[in-house]
Amino acid sequence: MVTAVVFDVGETLLDDSREWGAWADWIGVPRHTLSTVLGAVTVAGRDNAETFQYFRPGFDVARERQLREKAGKGERIEETDLYPDVRRALGRLRTQGLWVGVAGNQTSRAGELLRTLNLPVDGIATSGEWGVAKPSRAFFSQVENMVPGSAADIVYVGDHRDNDVVAAKAAGFRTALIRRGPWGHLWADDPLVRRDADWVIDSLDELAGLLGAR
Repeated sequence: MVTAVVFDVGETLLDDSREWGAWADWIGVPRHTLSTVLGAVTVAGRDNAETFQYFRPGFDVARERQLREKAGKGERIEETDLYPDVRRALGRLRTQGLWVGVAGNQTSRAGELLRTLNLPVDGIATSGEWGVAKPSRAFFSQVENMVPGSAADIVYVGDHRDNDVVAAKAAGFRTALIRRGPWGHLWADDPLVRRDADWVIDSLDELAGLLGAR
């Protein structure tokens, strides 16, 4: 029985358009150019951070993130970055008696920013805070430790085939892929998603409806 739902962050709860735009501005390339190369990296099944190597070989994302912070151009997460269904669906899931959490591949700073939004959730954590990242099994062990109940009772929701659906299923979770953002649309009908996703959804409202009818 499903007793908890845990959400990925980027392109699941947050529209990443502004953040990727900020990175394009930071490295001095047109936003469309960065977006197109990011798409090619995605299709190849490689890590998003590799995108920067095409423009600046040896690019150190962690160091550049620190430089952005010092320049007053660091990470921001604001209410307008949330997809419109987020507060409504998360609140609905909680009223249905489910434990609701957020855990994704984000920095420690992103965890702080997410908490300032006062989302209707029971817990928030990031890979930066844990020191382990998806698709590592250790990340999902941390998720299980964070949530009441066992992995089989938890639905992990994300937009990424490998990091979210395949990795969470291998760790014993139930899974849902949300068809939005570049990765969600790209992989919604992928054979691995069809194999490992319990649900493919078009909105978080849809998930709340499915779990409410369980």
